[in-house]
Amino acid sequence: MITLRESTKRGFADHGWLKSFHSFSFADYHDPAHMGVGNLRVINEDRIAAGTGFGTHGHRDMEIVSYVLDGAIAHQDSMGNGSGDRTKPDGVIRPGDVQRMSAGTGVMHSEFNHAAGQTTHFLQIWILPDRRGIVPSYEQKHFDAAAKRGRLALVASPDGREASVTIHADASIRAGLFDADERAELPLDPKRISYVHLIRGALRVNDRPLAAGDAVCIEGEPALVLEGGEQAEVLVFDLAPPPN
Repeated sequence: MITLRESTKRGFADHGWLKSFHSFSFADYHDPAHMGVGNLRVINEDRIAAGTGFGTHGHRDMEIVSYVLDGAIAHQDSMGNGSGDRTKPDGVIRPGDVQRMSAGTGVMHSEFNHAAGQTTHFLQIWILPDRRGIVPSYEQKHFDAAAKRGRLALVASPDGREASVTIHADASIRAGLFDADERAELPLDPKRISYVHLIRGALRVNDRPLAAGDAVCIEGEPALVLEGGEQAEVLVFDLAPPPN
């Protein structure tokens, strides 16, 4: 079964400094039919105006992944990341970077766009962890365009394989860039859920055409086929089904 989630039907919030599309219910946007998929709880497509950002706020018991498309985000947190401590990551997330923050027992952080005259465009992703109360942690890795060109590169996984970031959840994320005759096929476990989110461009997913911001939820299918890309950038989630 393949279910389309159209870009134009996502929730939208315009805060002036922040413009955000919500794939699933978030903050003031609530739709009982779209509360998440499997253990994937949030995909927000955010655009942060220059010189603005999210002030210090807290999270707990959530795996948070940031994927930057344009511009940069300056991240600081209560674990010391972004504080100038040379033993810690500098907290600046740029295009090609994947940041993972495990909130666990609780973490405070902020995210700002310090660039003059440039909007930061990124995806904020929340995945429910496989256990609560873990020690908070942070990880950041870079995946260049060549690693994603015409293929699905593993960027997040439960065991950090293939140099991906490690998320404490029964889920994985792959990223790909597709254009012209580039094609990828991925076998699927029909007992699990796949969620394909097209970030930009155009792409055919199992013969269904998607435009930027569209997504499909795939259940009970043997394979995923991506083809017919037009400057496409895509994320593919492999997700645990909800508990019985």
